[in-house]
Amino acid sequence: MKLPTDRNVFQNAWVVNDLEAAMKRWIGFYGIGPFYVLENLNLDGTLYRGEPSELRLSVGLAQAQSVQIELIFQHSKGPSVYRDMVPEGKTAFHHVCTYTRDFNADKAYYEAAGYATAMEGGAPDGSVKFGYFDTRKDFDVFTEVISDSPGILARNEMVRAAAVDWDGSDPVRIVTADGWRAP
Repeated sequence: MKLPTDRNVFQNAWVVNDLEAAMKRWIGFYGIGPFYVLENLNLDGTLYRGEPSELRLSVGLAQAQSVQIELIFQHSKGPSVYRDMVPEGKTAFHHVCTYTRDFNADKAYYEAAGYATAMEGGAPDGSVKFGYFDTRKDFDVFTEVISDSPGILARNEMVRAAAVDWDGSDPVRIVTADGWRAP
């Protein structure tokens, strides 16, 4: 079977009820880090189940060998792809993520297979697109695809490279326009 784009799962993601505590658990128990935190992301302009959505969240990204770990905390109170599966105040595994080189081809592929587009959005300039497909009926989790744009690839490479031979210093790093800062 010919698939439209990349099917390498590079990320596993959890929705968490306390981002700081969750990062500390991953760092302390698994020794995974450092975590790069993207604070208060405003994803207004996304579509949730085909309707405009207001969504604000913070995420922590770290690398565990070949897999990126994403921890997601939703600040906004409205419905979302995250709340479809993980009620407010709870923590649970939520999705796997792959890159896409052709978002529209991936969207058509998932929908033709019977997996609804639960959420989609992207950068206002069109450089990045992402979508979550409701694959729960067969895989018990959502599947996300995200553009393999230079910016996304560079950010993920920064996270990966920092984990190689990480000495435990600066375990949490807040992402800034020009790199990162300690909290």
